[in-house]
Amino acid sequence: MLKNKKIIPQLNSKIIFLAILYLSIIILSPMIARENMIAILMVAGVLGIVALVFFRDKLYLGFPLIIISSLLIPFSISTGTQTSINTSIMISFMLMGAWILDIVVFKQPAPKFSSKVEMLAIAFAANTILAFGFGQFNWYPTKAASFFAQTGQSMLFVLSAIVFLVGGYKFKESKWIQWTVNIFIIVGGLYSLGFLIPPLRPYINRIFQRAVIDSMFWSWLIILSFSQSLLNKKLSPSTRIIFMVISASALFNVFITRQSWVSGWFPAVVGIFVVLLLYNPRLAAIAALLFASLFVIRFQLLQSYILVGDNEYSMLSRWEAWKIIFEIIKKNPVFGVGPANYYYYTPFYNILGYHVQFNSHNNYLDIIAQTGLIGLVLFLWWFLEIGKMGFSLLKEKLTAFEHSFTIAVLGGLSASLVAAMLGDWIIPFIYNIGMEGFRSAVLGWLFFGGLLFIRKKYSSVED
Repeated sequence: MLKNKKIIPQLNSKIIFLAILYLSIIILSPMIARENMIAILMVAGVLGIVALVFFRDKLYLGFPLIIISSLLIPFSISTGTQTSINTSIMISFMLMGAWILDIVVFKQPAPKFSSKVEMLAIAFAANTILAFGFGQFNWYPTKAASFFAQTGQSMLFVLSAIVFLVGGYKFKESKWIQWTVNIFIIVGGLYSLGFLIPPLRPYINRIFQRAVIDSMFWSWLIILSFSQSLLNKKLSPSTRIIFMVISASALFNVFITRQSWVSGWFPAVVGIFVVLLLYNPRLAAIAALLFASLFVIRFQLLQSYILVGDNEYSMLSRWEAWKIIFEIIKKNPVFGVGPANYYYYTPFYNILGYHVQFNSHNNYLDIIAQTGLIGLVLFLWWFLEIGKMGFSLLKEKLTAFEHSFTIAVLGGLSASLVAAMLGDWIIPFIYNIGMEGFRSAVLGWLFFGGLLFIRKKYSSVED
């Protein structure tokens, strides 16, 4: 009888829990199907708490997950606007939350941000928050971007720094960087190889997400697979051949299949040149000479790659747009007119006979207009320090993977700086590429974070 009395409360508690869970599913499911924000946030909150606890001491598992979610997972939360919060953003915030939970609740040592590159990432994020405050002023006699758009744009700036810092501290071992890189090359390679076959394109485009149509996806895929194949002698010959085939297929796709897309092939070519330059300067010089000679001998070929389609009109319209955005920058050159706001101020000026809203298609101008000259200085200084960090690592006794990865990141850094001139590929503008663009942009910040981790690893050995 006593045993039965003990069992009954246990059964009752389980039944009550299952009943609550069942009723919650019944109530919330129709609401989620109708995209009810409250229901979605409730479910997301519960799943987020579970994820935070799970990832607390396993943050390194989140980095390969970012790759998979960026390329393959379609789930996103609607915001009621033209953009949505995708899984790449969710996982990035989850990793940050798990890191904070580890420090605040479980009393793990707080990071000591001491290097210039870390302090600049924090300063860039802090300046974004300051610029958000300046964005609340009425710079023009019209409404500015919505509060959500300003918040979302600020989030994209800050989240880039967060992913970089979390990667620098939480990869745990270099093998997890290698896992992340290999997963990216393999999954991205499947898309690139499938895209070579026209009948397969409709099917793979249904499977893969927005990231595969952005500049940074192709640049990082080409550069990382090329560097691993060329430099990582620890890989098996068959693996190196596969990686080189993936790199060649991706380069073919952006250079031949989509030859008029300058943002696709030009940053990747610059990145490969930097990898070759660091590997063998003489080989890089020969490759550059052959590449330049090809265009000099056949000037028509140069036109077909740069002045084809609407590229010529695009160059003209961008130049006119940049002149107007400089006029907007004059309103507050130090801190900018606030995240996302300049888009609503452009109709005050005439561009090619029209008064319309437009964006700059240029990360550098975007940063100045939104966060001021201080934001741009911090951004460029940050990239300079990442480059210096990479070159300093080449003096260390790195493993085969670490050496090839470091050179690849320096190539990717060069490609990123070029791509930033051609569009908002590095930090997406919410009224152009939007939050979906973070699926591709996050790749660079993740790999830069991997470079920071390797630098800290060898710095601790020296200490």
